[in-house]
Amino acid sequence: MLRNKLKKWKKILLSLIVVLSAVITYSIAITPAMAARQMENLNRGLIAIQRSDGVYLSWRMLGTDPSDIGFNIYRNGTRINTNVVTNRTNFLDTGGNSSCTYYIKPVINGAEGTASETVGVWTTNYLTVPLQRPSTSPLGATYSANDCSIADLDGDKEYEIVVKWEPSDAKDPSQDGYTSNVYLDGYELNGTRKWRIDLGINIRAGAHYTQFIVYDFDGDGKAEIACKTADGTRDGTGAIIGDGSKDWRNSAGRILDGPEYLTIFRGTDGKALVTTNYIPPRGTVSSWGDSYGNRVDRFLGGVAYVDGQRPTLIMCRGYYTKTYIVAWNYRNGSLTKVWQFDTGEMNDGYRDNYEGQGNHNLSVGDVDGDGKDEIIYGAMAVNDDGSPMYTTGLGHGDAIHLADIIPSRSGLEVWQCHENTSTGAGASLRDARTGTILLRVTTSSDCGRALAADIDANYPGMEVWAASTVGLYSSNGTKISSTTPPINFAVWWDGDLLRELLDNIYVYKWDPSTNSTTTLLTASGCASNNGTKATPCLTADIFGDWREEIIWRTSDDTALRIYTTTYQCNTKIYTLMHDPQYRISIAWQNVGYNQPPHTSFFIGNGMSTPPTPNIYLVP
Repeated sequence: MLRNKLKKWKKILLSLIVVLSAVITYSIAITPAMAARQMENLNRGLIAIQRSDGVYLSWRMLGTDPSDIGFNIYRNGTRINTNVVTNRTNFLDTGGNSSCTYYIKPVINGAEGTASETVGVWTTNYLTVPLQRPSTSPLGATYSANDCSIADLDGDKEYEIVVKWEPSDAKDPSQDGYTSNVYLDGYELNGTRKWRIDLGINIRAGAHYTQFIVYDFDGDGKAEIACKTADGTRDGTGAIIGDGSKDWRNSAGRILDGPEYLTIFRGTDGKALVTTNYIPPRGTVSSWGDSYGNRVDRFLGGVAYVDGQRPTLIMCRGYYTKTYIVAWNYRNGSLTKVWQFDTGEMNDGYRDNYEGQGNHNLSVGDVDGDGKDEIIYGAMAVNDDGSPMYTTGLGHGDAIHLADIIPSRSGLEVWQCHENTSTGAGASLRDARTGTILLRVTTSSDCGRALAADIDANYPGMEVWAASTVGLYSSNGTKISSTTPPINFAVWWDGDLLRELLDNIYVYKWDPSTNSTTTLLTASGCASNNGTKATPCLTADIFGDWREEIIWRTSDDTALRIYTTTYQCNTKIYTLMHDPQYRISIAWQNVGYNQPPHTSFFIGNGMSTPPTPNIYLVP
């Protein structure tokens, strides 16, 4: 009898296994592939620069190009390369001079494609973009070209620049005082000003107030500009938002009353397309942690593909105590709230462990591999649907880096500095998906800087370092040096795969044999921004091959200069602007305390072939 029962149960178990196998097979069969992401439709970005030994040319490989694409180079209408160029996207024409013109043609399966744009030769390694500097304000403040962003504002497959003009009386939210108006300008690369937005007297000036996000949110091939506005903001066509007669400034120059708005502006002419109430409102100022208006006026912003396909605007308020993150879609002329993450009132038991974890910046990327982006908000993370993901509890900091720091591990990592001595100031390296701490270095005081980049070929992956005597570490936690390399910014500049270091108006190369730097570039006649942060207006892969350009302002604020590398490079990588994580990093780079962008894949010594981006191009 027992034997019969066992046989019966065996048959039942076998039947269940068959059924489960069928269900699993069916589930795998119907699971759709990750959706492609909307991305900019760019031209080849060809540039030609005079060198002492000829003319250096550089151009884009697109993310939609086949990996074996080649190129032919034409000077004055005549092909000058003997063999199709297949292993790189730059070329030195030793027979060229400054009077030549050039274009290139892609070669796919042996057939030439459409010619690129025709370009002349730059006589310097930078492009000058003339600016129209605002006049001295009624309060006596002068203006400097501050943070920038880039996007295709008019659908011509070329980038334009959006510049924020910062007055000399700008304030940190911790400081009292009146500030002058903030302006946003849109420029063509030839210096033609497309529009000017005047944010008005009811938007205070300073790094923490105006987070302007420039991106093509509705997928029409033309980018929009999103930022916080108020009564009296004047759009690029001269129209007033709200009540232009209102002055909400108090006796300390702070703006702690009156309506707050979120506005989407059109990239072609700066026209306000839609305005809604900013979420969350101030509410009771003291509920944010102080009564004079410091913590309530801390804002961040960004872009995330929370549905895995199209870009969503991320606008935020608070990080020292309460935190609100709101996702907005701009589609078909309407602005719609998608979700809201918040920590509620302080000490109410509602997500209290998520309070006080934000940085002066954020990062965005797909950290769990589901094709949708998460928000890395300092020492915590929020899922693509607005639900809490994890918090490390290590608290606020000034710098954060989301990247493939350890390429031998699956997924991405986060390197962050911290300032709260009660939770252990210093820096931490963590798994970006789970928050698991992989490396922890503590300091006795605020650690105000941190950087991650592959600068030493002797160690696998990126190196990480931070201020306050943290020193330099390999990605596996080995301390390499007590000497701290320059720590403000990083840029891919010369011909190898290591990253270079950018500080003030200099580009440096780290020499691990001497624990010191050599200078590769000095941007004479230029100035950096944001005080001791000493950051450029922007770094991004703006044109040419995959390496990055640097935008600085001239010392007299009459122009921007876009510096580009003229080092030859034998590595072919598609334009970094077609890597979705890098592209949205450019959109949030100007937010708060500016941080350099990172790709979703590892670039450095011993790197693997980059994955083909899953993207589609807008019309």
